[in-house]
Amino acid sequence: MNVNHRQYNLPNHPVVVICIDGCADEYLDCALSLDKTPHLARMIRDGWRGKARGALPSFTNVNNTSIVTGVAPSVHGIPGNFFINPENGEEVMMNSHEFIRCPDLLTAAQREGRKVAFVTAKNKLRTLLGHHLVEAGGIAFSAEKAGDATLANDNIEKVEELVGYPTPPIYSADASLFVFRAGAALLEKGLADFLYLSTTDYLQHKFAPDAPEMLAFHEAFDQALGRILACGASVVITADHGMNAKNNADGTPKVLYLETLLNERFGEGTTRVICPITDPYVVHHGALGSYVQVHLGEASPPGERVREVADYLIRLEGVTEVLPRDLAALKLELPLDRLGDLTVLSARDVALGKTPADHDLSQLQGGLRSHGGRYEEMVPLISSQPLTGELETLASADPRNFDAFKFACP
Repeated sequence: MNVNHRQYNLPNHPVVVICIDGCADEYLDCALSLDKTPHLARMIRDGWRGKARGALPSFTNVNNTSIVTGVAPSVHGIPGNFFINPENGEEVMMNSHEFIRCPDLLTAAQREGRKVAFVTAKNKLRTLLGHHLVEAGGIAFSAEKAGDATLANDNIEKVEELVGYPTPPIYSADASLFVFRAGAALLEKGLADFLYLSTTDYLQHKFAPDAPEMLAFHEAFDQALGRILACGASVVITADHGMNAKNNADGTPKVLYLETLLNERFGEGTTRVICPITDPYVVHHGALGSYVQVHLGEASPPGERVREVADYLIRLEGVTEVLPRDLAALKLELPLDRLGDLTVLSARDVALGKTPADHDLSQLQGGLRSHGGRYEEMVPLISSQPLTGELETLASADPRNFDAFKFACP
């Protein structure tokens, strides 16, 4: 199977790729060290564990699209959850398959005769990534809308009956656990043999790796993982991004409101800041991450204006990178035509926003944990199979999280 100029050899046994949303490596370390995940420990012992570099910005839509296409955002065209459409200047949520510019592995595997299923916690990913798979005859549904799944729209029905659990609230651990349990049930019932399972990072936004809530989650995840492994599946686990606390010493969110600062420095309305982390689930993060786009409008001369604003931004404490459009596209592997004039990234403990009025932080409890920048770029990569040959070489070089299906289908 050749997809986007990469070769995948479909094995005779089931294949499962799992994306644990927001899973920095330390989350697994804590669970493993306290013996909460014996099936995961066995998988690592018999297979391989390492780290991989995710796509930037380290956001959900960007990286899930990379994982199911096997390529960087410069190829698939998704640079964030949210952007300014250059055709009309409107701010747009990138939750439609129409924004994706290349084929995906799930649809290709379905057309090769595999029984493919895509299960995600967030319905936004079902909308973004499941359209072509369903058209090809595969199964795609979200935990968020599991009770609404139909044969006409999702190629499956009675999902709650299949999984044995009711449709969970999206702001819950159960939303992610439903995904794992659904994957196990689809395998056990013979309804699928090629699966992509993607969760939500609600818990990771709320809790540190050693929190009791996280340990309980990983213990329940491990039970579902045991069922998946018992079906004889080759399993690869990775994440879309990591997670870091972004707080002051007193526990309050540590935020640079860039549009406010730029308005004060260059004049009201002269710049426009876009936070590409913005999505329908802002309770997670208040639309604050470590990566934003800055649009400078029609200022003239444009080159001088870009340099002036970039020089100001890079001098702000907590800002680590300020890249003009061409350099951001090259260095971060992003689609040039969907970027602002400047791309800005921040330090590990700093979040970037527009203005205080644009971000509702009232629902954040215990401070802010978020992602988007380089400090959330490195993620786990675990294979249930030992690595040999080409994969051993790939793992020793610069493995990416969007190599996950390559590791699962060597």
